[in-house]
This record gives sequence, C-alpha cells and structure tokens, in this order.
Amino acid sequence: MASIIDELSWRGLIAQSTDLDSLRAATEPGPITLYCGFDPTAPSLHLGNLVQILTVRRFQQHGHRPLALVGGATGLIGDPKESGERTLNPREVVEGWVGRIREQLDRFYDFDGPHAAVAVNNLDWTEGVGILEFLRDVGKHFSVNRMLDREAVAARLAKDGISYTEFSYQLLQSYDYVQLFRRYGCTLQTGGSDQWGNITAGVDLIRRMDGGHAHALTTPLMIKADGTKFGKTESGTVWLDPDLTSPYAFFQFWLNSDDRDVPTLLRTFSFRTQGDVEALEAAVLERPQAREAQRALASELTELVHGTAERDAAEAAGRALFGQADLAELPLATLTAALTETPHADLEPGEVSDGLLPSYADLLARTGLAASKGAARRTVSEGGAYANNLRIDDADDRPSLGDLYHGQWLVLRRGKKAVAGVRVRI
Repeated sequence: MASIIDELSWRGLIAQSTDLDSLRAATEPGPITLYCGFDPTAPSLHLGNLVQILTVRRFQQHGHRPLALVGGATGLIGDPKESGERTLNPREVVEGWVGRIREQLDRFYDFDGPHAAVAVNNLDWTEGVGILEFLRDVGKHFSVNRMLDREAVAARLAKDGISYTEFSYQLLQSYDYVQLFRRYGCTLQTGGSDQWGNITAGVDLIRRMDGGHAHALTTPLMIKADGTKFGKTESGTVWLDPDLTSPYAFFQFWLNSDDRDVPTLLRTFSFRTQGDVEALEAAVLERPQAREAQRALASELTELVHGTAERDAAEAAGRALFGQADLAELPLATLTAALTETPHADLEPGEVSDGLLPSYADLLARTGLAASKGAARRTVSEGGAYANNLRIDDADDRPSLGDLYHGQWLVLRRGKKAVAGVRVRI
C-alpha cells in the first residue's frame, strides 16, 4: 500500500503542510494520532465537512488513529466568518447538536479495532478553566499582530469589526491541540486551508507550552468550475442529515455534477483505486453523455453517507421519474422526497371538482414546466409532455384523483429531463 502522504498527494488533497517530509517520516514507520475538529454551529454536518471527514478516514485506513472531536466549547463561540458576526446559540441547543454530529461521525470512523477512533469533546477540558488561568497560561503565548493577519479577521476589521469573543477563537482551538497532544499523543491536525492560521497556532502553542513537535496539514478549498462554492445548490447547503437534504437530493447533487468538476470530486471523495479513478476520468472525456463518473460518485457517496437501502431508493426514484422504471413501485416516502426536490404545485381541495384536477395545460404552467398555458399546449401538441410517464395527448384533458400515486402525487415531465410534481391535499 502506498503511504498516506503519497495517496493524499495524487488525490490533490494537500494544500499546506508545516513540513511534509517530516510528516512522511512520522507516518511511514508506525501509527500516529491525528484529529480534525467539527463545531456544532448547525444541527448537521455538510459536504464541506465531508472533505475533512474522509481525509481523516483515509488516515485511519492506513493504520493511524483519529480523534473525532466535536467542539462543545468552540461551538458556543464560533469560528470567525468573513461575512459577519455569528449569532450565539443557546447552550442547550449546542449540546443537542453535539450529540447529533457525534452520531454522524460514527458512520465514517471505525471506533473498534487496533486503530479505533476516540470521540472527544473540547468542553471537557475547557469548561473548568478560569479566565485568569487561561489568559496567563495560554494567552501570553499569542501575538495580537499575528492574530490580526488572519484573513477572516482582517476582512472583518475592514468591514464592521469583530467581537473579542470571536477574535479569541484561535486561542481555544490552539488549546485543544495542546490538550490532545498531552492526553492522546496527538501530533497532527488537519483541516481546510482556511484553517491554516488556527492549526499552525496550535502547533506553535505545543512548542511553547510543552516543548513538543506537532504537524499541520490542510486540504484545498473546493470551488466549482463555474466559480461557485462547492456543496451549495440553488436551494442551499447540501447537508449530511437526511431530514435536511433527502438521500434523493443528495444522489442528484452528484449525478448533476459538471464534467469539469468530476476529476476533483473523484479524487477528493471516492475511495476507488487510482486506476479506477483514472478510468472514470477518461470516461468523462470519451463518453460525457453517459455520465458514468457522476453515477459512480452518486452511488458510492450516497451509500457511504446514507446506507445501501437509501442509495437504492434514490437510484430507483431517479429512474422512475425519468421514465426508466415504474413509478407505482416507489414508496410514498421516496416519491415525496424526490418530488419535493423538483418544482411542484400543491392543490387545495377546492381545486378538485367532481374528482378531476385542473387541466394538464394549467398544471404544466403552474409547476413551471411551461411558461404559460399556451406554451403548455404547444409542448403537448409537439408530443413533449408526459403525466405519470405516459404521453399527454390533449392539453385540456383533466387528470382524475385515480391517477394519483398514493392518492397524493401526479408526476409531470417535459421532454427527457424536466420533471415536476402535483400534490393534492385532500
């Protein structure tokens, strides 16, 4: 097996390192302990976090021990954002989010065996530290001048300023590294390249307080080929929690990836071999219309995050919605999750007369599949409109309640790719 440093290198997952040769020398002879922290500033982790989670998972697969840190303390503060001051969440809310994020990490790390991950919460060593003790023992090692150089801090100072609360976040994260160094022999912290200043401050604090040697390693920030931030869609953040982003929507996110982004996505997220990754990259160039790489990513990542059953359901829903399988075989929960991710219209009881819904022309327009009723009629006359995967022959026909799947949903489609739903609330 190639070394973890070699694997990260060919995958393009190394942005910065304090000393890559020294880190290689530390990781090759035997296991090291490493960590990446996740703050509970939301009820779920998201795709940006998944980059870091899977990077740490790769270390564990190479025989190293990860510490799964959830920031019960730092989550009460929040790492400074360039956009502005965070809203401080109530303590009980943060505590609840700590538990939820800890459960999410269970899916990705192995907590049993010779290199078992260890769950840690930085509130355990931070809560009992007094302000005078912290300022004397930790704060005295920090230069305000260096802290002001951090990009997010500088951006905030140039705009509306920054509170002392958020400005002090770097001290807390650095103190975490010291504590993990002392308690677990942790000698590597990983994170995104935007965390470089925080991570190296921890490396320096270990040297100053304990005379120890530790490492920092960051991954590149991911920007899509169109210049937008990775992990965002028109509807918002792609979460790992199925209640916030359905497995169907998660699957479709990968399936709809831009060809230009696929090589980076494969190397960052897939656990396929280098040969398999390169074959899929070649397929993007040779057979882009087949979307083989996107389907491979969607299948692998949905199974990893949500499990085999949800992966299979998401695949089945996609095939059925686009006319490649029987819609009637989809469970209500799967059909609802899929159609709520598409343009859809809700009909009230008063809009159903004598068991009949409004006309297809009206429904195509209301769901946005057609710009107007006139445009809907043209689409129907050209043979490009479908209801429940059957071609619509007359735009003025009205579907009945008996046409609804599970008594709730009518599935409309324009052409091969544009799908919408009509839900009847009765």
